Amino acid sequence: MPLGRTQTQIIDKLEEMGKLTADQKAVLLARPDEPTGDQLDAILQTDHHITVFQLLLAKCRALGLAPYNVARYRVQPATFEKIDLEFCQKNMILPVGQVGDFLLVAFANPFDTTVASKIQDKTGQRVVRLLGRESDIREKLKKDHVHDEVQFSDVVDQLGAQFDEEETEIKDEDLENEDSAPIIQLANRIIEDAYFAGTSDIHIEPWEKEIVVRYRIDGLTQEKLRLPGKVAGALVARFKIMCNLDIAERRLPQDGRIVFKQYNKKNIDIDLRVSTAPLNHGEGVVMRILDKQKSTLPLPALGFTEENLKKYRECIRQPYGMILHCGPTGSGKSMTLYSALNEVNTADVVIRTAEDPIEYTLPGINQMQMHRHIGLTFAAALRAFLRQDPDIILVGEIRDKETANIAVEAALTGHLLISTLHTNDAPSTVARLTDMGIEPFMISSSLVCVCAQRLMRRVCKVCRVAYEPEGREKDVLQRALGWTGPIYKANAKGCAKCNGTGYKGRVGIHELLITNEELIEAINKEAETAELKRIAMKAGMKTLHQDSMFKVKEGLSTMDEALSSVPQDMELRDIA
Repeated sequence: MPLGRTQTQIIDKLEEMGKLTADQKAVLLARPDEPTGDQLDAILQTDHHITVFQLLLAKCRALGLAPYNVARYRVQPATFEKIDLEFCQKNMILPVGQVGDFLLVAFANPFDTTVASKIQDKTGQRVVRLLGRESDIREKLKKDHVHDEVQFSDVVDQLGAQFDEEETEIKDEDLENEDSAPIIQLANRIIEDAYFAGTSDIHIEPWEKEIVVRYRIDGLTQEKLRLPGKVAGALVARFKIMCNLDIAERRLPQDGRIVFKQYNKKNIDIDLRVSTAPLNHGEGVVMRILDKQKSTLPLPALGFTEENLKKYRECIRQPYGMILHCGPTGSGKSMTLYSALNEVNTADVVIRTAEDPIEYTLPGINQMQMHRHIGLTFAAALRAFLRQDPDIILVGEIRDKETANIAVEAALTGHLLISTLHTNDAPSTVARLTDMGIEPFMISSSLVCVCAQRLMRRVCKVCRVAYEPEGREKDVLQRALGWTGPIYKANAKGCAKCNGTGYKGRVGIHELLITNEELIEAINKEAETAELKRIAMKAGMKTLHQDSMFKVKEGLSTMDEALSSVPQDMELRDIA
């Protein structure tokens, strides 16, 4: 069968360009098979030594399109404002500019004219089709490449120019004009850049002469940007406007929430939990990123060992009692609670949650946002829930005696109550509840289990370095696990996968204290925390330190990371 009309035209153009002889053209046109576009490209490049760029030029001339060297195009933050990244990746296109009412778009597949119509429908602008190499377009559309190209220099320069003029104050309309104001672009760009970098918290910190932007990635903060001090007031005011806070009140801390989907056209569906505070050089802002596109992880993905996972699953399926999670801010408590609720969330179970704030919306679960300023506290929510016929109640945090009393009461009256508490480890939770004024016998009769947890950085699998531990490291492993052998450490130079840090992602470590007869008896006798810990360890509890060493043994993390996350156990020496 003869070649298609377009393929014939491409071969004609290559002959006109002097890249094919008349004989070579005749052989190609006389082929008995009918190669597809990709197959013909491969034949021309392999058998006739046609370069990729020569082939691109011939296609353009055959189709009446202009060629575009995508490799030289620099992805800007505004690249995907008109056409979102997801649509570009799906259709292998790249927006490269705008002239008047025309959008310039590089296409990998010149034959698909329906995409141009879709773009026109999405943007209301006519499309000028350019032809680019598919491999170049694919490279530019990689998420990590898009993130690498996010730059702040242009908007910072605009801000500098704005502040160098006679007016040093930014007007209110400049904080709300979504299209032009540099301060708007800067605020959006900080959030977008942080999101693509895998940041958990954004810190906006006013110093004496400048304002510093820092990101917390995998538990460690790193500086991203320094701006002139004159910008501070306007930037903080913009973030306040985004979460409907009072921009005139600068003397008191305020809390709010940004629904970022309202402020960007890049399909970034995240919320930010915002906290402002008056500091010595102005107002500081901390924003926790809540990625709504990330669903809760299944329990096995959180880092539980097989033994701990089996025990924890048994606990969350108890008909009543109290399950407490403890650990500092940012230790993964909320994710574990949500994952546990997702696992027990079935049609025959009624679940109520009281949260401050609601971090993730869970389908099929009734969630309540606290409002302390109108009297809707955890205690008030708990009282209301007890009259709403729930099976499982989640309380965001036990902060005071009143909430603790009602929580214990709920656990003793046929409800499974799950909550969090700020303590260092599982056994000290009992002492914390006693300090709040809860009677020991009430604690022992309501408590099902306490799960203490932390997050450790995962060592990069690509560049980690294996070695044989010696000296103190060998002793620590031997004492914690009764095992020694080869383990891994982070590569000091890192690699492209881990951005030169040696670590990528985080894994949870857990300490699971489950009540038994001996523990109940010890709690009733108001035994010391150290005694409770010894009893729990004899019953099979693995401490945070032991679990961190297990993660080291499995090659998930390093000895340095484990010892910096949790202290060693002195009690291990006394366990038979």
